[in-house]
Amino acid sequence: MNGNVINVGRIEIRYLVDGAETDGLGVFEMTVPPDAHVPPPHSHTNNEECVYVLEGVLRYTVDGHSRDLKPGEWMSTPRGSVHQFGNPGHAPARALVILTPDIGAQYFLDVAAVANAGGPPDRAKLLAVMSRYGLVPAAPH
Repeated sequence: MNGNVINVGRIEIRYLVDGAETDGLGVFEMTVPPDAHVPPPHSHTNNEECVYVLEGVLRYTVDGHSRDLKPGEWMSTPRGSVHQFGNPGHAPARALVILTPDIGAQYFLDVAAVANAGGPPDRAKLLAVMSRYGLVPAAPH
């Protein structure tokens, strides 16, 4: 699976290090086009995350604190912190994402199967996939 692109809607995920099988560190490259549908605000029960921007601008929010990250800038998400991202720019944003322990490429394959099924994604199915991997949607404000 390493190096293969997983398309979740218009977002591209390319796993570089899949640490899910060893409960280790995972690294993937994520490309987010402008106006792409992104995951809802959520937290990870078991994982810490770091996002490092390579190209473009990625708006990243952790526990209500937002920053527009440019190349060379990064933010981390402690386990249990609510976070979300988006692309406020006019060009694709590309970032490295590091998870420890990793949720693995299979998570994105499972989400892609729901998100890419045609029509609006089935919210209940997406929430079920998220839950299986320890992701918790944030309560609406």
